[in-house]
Amino acid sequence: MKQLYIKQKVFSFNEKFTVKDQQEKDVYFVAGSFMRIPKTFSIKDARGEEVAHITKKTFSFLPKFFVEVNGQEVLAIKKGISFFKARYSIDAAGIEVRGNWWDMRFQVYQHGELVGEVSKEWFTWGDSYKVQVVNEEMETTIIALVVAIDCVKADEKGAASATTFTN
Repeated sequence: MKQLYIKQKVFSFNEKFTVKDQQEKDVYFVAGSFMRIPKTFSIKDARGEEVAHITKKTFSFLPKFFVEVNGQEVLAIKKGISFFKARYSIDAAGIEVRGNWWDMRFQVYQHGELVGEVSKEWFTWGDSYKVQVVNEEMETTIIALVVAIDCVKADEKGAASATTFTN
């Protein structure tokens, strides 16, 4: 089982961070499109080749995020209508997420078989996630999924903080 670690820097305005292995070697490089529309994240491997791309759909009634791996769309994260709290769903052919993905503690299954696990690391500066990859063929998809969920969470926080109440 391969372990990878995602550590985002707090107060990083350029939205760049790396994914490291157990020996702290950079495996993936993630770069966001700071202040651009549509909001995107590019994930590149150690050779500098793009292996995944995340895009937030613009001009949509409810937020949607699309994840492409090796040029093919593999999943979408969509916000549903809810009056009390945010509800999101993950649509993917053959991929299922079980657990509390909002708190970053979940398992990823492909056709019913466990392919990876994600857990948030506590007591760290910034958001840090441990990603255990059971099926290495799914490694890029799992990393892209974690980055996409984190992007959804950041988008939701931004929307909540932008809401103002007046008398």
